[in-house]
Formats: sequence, structure tokens, C-alpha cells
Amino acid sequence: MSRRSLKKFDFGKGIYYFNINKGQNSNITIKRTDKDKAIEAYKSYVRSYQDKVEWLGKWDGSKFVESEIEKFDKAS
Repeated sequence: MSRRSLKKFDFGKGIYYFNINKGQNSNITIKRTDKDKAIEAYKSYVRSYQDKVEWLGKWDGSKFVESEIEKFDKAS
């Protein structure tokens, strides 16, 4: 029996991403194209899900950059 693929999409270059862990083997990846809207959405989900939200950052085509959300909190 083959294993189900967990990621059913390709990350878009220049787009911000974060994950929400909804339980065992259940992650939701959310994307936003605008930096301010991405940070606002992330903070909103943190209020609801506390420690189950993980900021990934901006995808540059090969890795995540701007992956430290703490410095954005101070700037906002």
C-alpha cells in the first residue's frame, strides 16, 4: 500500500505561508501574497489555536526566508 501524499500543491515564489496543526496527520497550510495580510492572518489564528500555528515565511523558490515572526511583531 502506498503512502498518501501530504502536500498536494507547489509553493509559489514570493508568497507567505504558515501551518495550522489540526491534530494527528492533519496540517492546513495557509498562504497570503501580501506581507501585512499574512502577518495579520497569522496573529488571528494564533489567538484561536495558540501553539498549534507555525509561521513558515516567504518562499523564495528553494527555501523559506523571513521565517522569524518575532521581529515582525515588534515592527507592527
